[in-house]
Amino acid sequence: MTRNLITVDDLDRDEIERYLSLTDRFAEVMQRDLKKVPTLRGRVVVNMFFESSTRTATSFELAGKRLSADVINVKGSGSSVDKGETLKDTVLTLNAYRPDVLVIRHKSVGACAAAARYTDAAIVNAGDGTHAHPTQSLLDLYTLRRRGVSLEGLHVAYVGDVMHSRVARSGAAAFRTMGAKVTFIAPPTLLPPGLEEGLGGRASHDIRDIADADVVYVLRMQHERMGDGGFVPSLREYSREYGVGHERLRPGQLVMHPGPMNRGVEITDALADDPEVLVTAQVESGMLVRMAVLYDLIAGPAEHVRNVPVEEVAA
Repeated sequence: MTRNLITVDDLDRDEIERYLSLTDRFAEVMQRDLKKVPTLRGRVVVNMFFESSTRTATSFELAGKRLSADVINVKGSGSSVDKGETLKDTVLTLNAYRPDVLVIRHKSVGACAAAARYTDAAIVNAGDGTHAHPTQSLLDLYTLRRRGVSLEGLHVAYVGDVMHSRVARSGAAAFRTMGAKVTFIAPPTLLPPGLEEGLGGRASHDIRDIADADVVYVLRMQHERMGDGGFVPSLREYSREYGVGHERLRPGQLVMHPGPMNRGVEITDALADDPEVLVTAQVESGMLVRMAVLYDLIAGPAEHVRNVPVEEVAA
């Protein structure tokens, strides 16, 4: 049976730990002079990105190539999608080439789950609308773990556009699975109804509540999903009331952001450029985690992957 990674909700604590441990193995390999390993030679990874992306698209492409897979990149612009082809027909077409993994980013919630019905390849959700972004949540966990932060009992505060954030939805589920506490801080218009029941975190409209958090996770204002909704009176007012800068942080707090950053809106220039902010570390972790995910889905079964030695990974 094909294994997919469509939502982090499908992973229990042991499975998340397995991904983090496997990522550690690839981090060791990437410290070597020769960083390309033949682990997935002859395998085919198709990256299907129907939304704009820099970090996720690049890291999946590099992850596949570092593992020596044959990597094919399909973007919505310039593909048959421009001519009106449906996702179903695009997947059926690409499935004819017998890929091992389809990595899909799409604007529609549920697109990856729908695509899984039309292919024998494993599906990796690289972001579907406002629904889920499981590899982002894994790389966030790994970034903190690699820094020596214990996830058990950690307090993470998501600040900003929670309404449109698949990063917050997946991240909250992953952090809670690992024993962390989650708070969502935003104006009322950017907190979805039923948030506390649905995601299990505490909701607040008071930016001062970030003082209680160990990790302040700043979310991007997603203008492309807001349309003319009038979610905030103005970006200037939002920045004044909810923008995160050094003056709102206490010593020792860690700051994360999924990128791209809207400087001067949800995060100040000075904080964005602070070397202690974990954005660059998140990007580095992204490639490593995605190497682990591709290897896991292709090499399976999970029992074998759990105990794979570094020598086998690099063989």
